Amino acid sequence: MEKYNGLVMMAVVMFCSQCWIDVEARPVIERRNLLANGVGMTPPMGWNTWNHFYCDINETVIRESADALVSSGLAKLGYRYVNIDDCWAEHDRDSTGYLVPKRSTFPSGIKALADYVHGKGLKLGIYSDAGHRTCSQTMPGSLGHEQKDAETFASWGIDYLKYDNCNNGDLKPMKRYPEMTRALMSTGRPIFVSLCEWGDMHPALWADTLGNSWRTTFDINDSWDSMISRADQNEVYAEHARPGGWNDPDMLEVGNGGMSNDEYIVHFSLWAASKAPLLIGCDVRSLTNETLAIIGNEEAIAVNQDPLGVQAKKVRMDGDHEVWAGPLSGYRTVVVLLNRSPEFRTITAQWDDIGLPPNTVVEVRDLWKHATLEKRFVNELRADVHHHACKMFLLTPLTLSGKDEPKV
Repeated sequence: MEKYNGLVMMAVVMFCSQCWIDVEARPVIERRNLLANGVGMTPPMGWNTWNHFYCDINETVIRESADALVSSGLAKLGYRYVNIDDCWAEHDRDSTGYLVPKRSTFPSGIKALADYVHGKGLKLGIYSDAGHRTCSQTMPGSLGHEQKDAETFASWGIDYLKYDNCNNGDLKPMKRYPEMTRALMSTGRPIFVSLCEWGDMHPALWADTLGNSWRTTFDINDSWDSMISRADQNEVYAEHARPGGWNDPDMLEVGNGGMSNDEYIVHFSLWAASKAPLLIGCDVRSLTNETLAIIGNEEAIAVNQDPLGVQAKKVRMDGDHEVWAGPLSGYRTVVVLLNRSPEFRTITAQWDDIGLPPNTVVEVRDLWKHATLEKRFVNELRADVHHHACKMFLLTPLTLSGKDEPKV
């Protein structure tokens, strides 16, 4: 069975094959001293420009996307970060060494944009790079200018920084990233720090004191193979995720058109169960009903935002189908039955794989059908799953009276 180590938080459940130990009443013990910036206690949720717009961005797109998060109801579900990615600044710094918003696309400046976004009850994110130039090479990076840039971001009212890894002069990331973290902390403004190191030097092993999230993979693209491989690479580091610091397999491609609806459901299910940042990467101004139903699934979002903060893991692999599972607060368990094959499969989750004591009777809720199953399950859960699809279930243990026998 899978063993989760060091999980003493506000609400922790420890599982073993013969026992179920409740330690919810114990005092809070921090697993690590992270940034002490007080943000990222659950994975961040929001929207980012890159996956859909790349460099074709301007202040109108940002304002309209903020409006759309509110009007669609997504903001109420937790999607509150409005994140500007690469290409927002002029090619060069000004004569005093400061970054300058690109006059042709952000004529009102970033401070005015932050004020607009904050007025919507949302937060604004910005992008920079721990190198001499950003990945697009259209604007300066922050290497050697960390304090000045951090003070600039804080003065504009920035709430989130995506910090990339291009054009770095072959300096190790452990030498480059700390400078920006220190600079941001010195401003006194709580800014979520998203380290985009692409997983090159296994940042999950060292970035916990530097960032609130860290990329464990290279960039995602809008395809099944790319998406599923990012989920695999990210899963390896599951034990390092916790409130305040999250593994990041990159942003969501849901709604960009490259995958089937079932594949997008797999995408969102794995990201939700894996406690990954949920950053929408499509054009939120023109959402289809199908896309909104996926990214707006409140029950899947609740799994992602569960306060226990434990990332789900693969607990069984049987050829081309898998069982992913992880503990949630309130003694509950999330289970994803994943069919990676091109054919129909029947997949079974065994209690000893997912960490439930033998003979535990559970109530099962299907998080995509939004229905609680009539049958109660003991020792295993079995379901039919179409190709390149998944089922996502929430398991809640039941206390049975002597005459309340499970339906099997």
